[in-house]
Amino acid sequence: MGENDWRVRVDQAQCIGAGICASTAPAHFRLVDGLSQPLAGLVDPAEEVRDAADSCPMEAITVTDAETGDPVAPQP
Repeated sequence: MGENDWRVRVDQAQCIGAGICASTAPAHFRLVDGLSQPLAGLVDPAEEVRDAADSCPMEAITVTDAETGDPVAPQP
């Protein structure tokens, strides 16, 4: 992990368990009891993590710059 890490969160109240994130980025997300969970809260920047957040139909996944808190995904 470095200074450009991303923080990954899944809002369990919004997640509907569509599984798109786990399909898009299986190294970063899994479904547990029908809901998405990130495998790590801090990750190296990876396009598949951004794609997973952008693909979530409920926008339950948020990715932010770990240092600044600036949003990375989903894209508005």
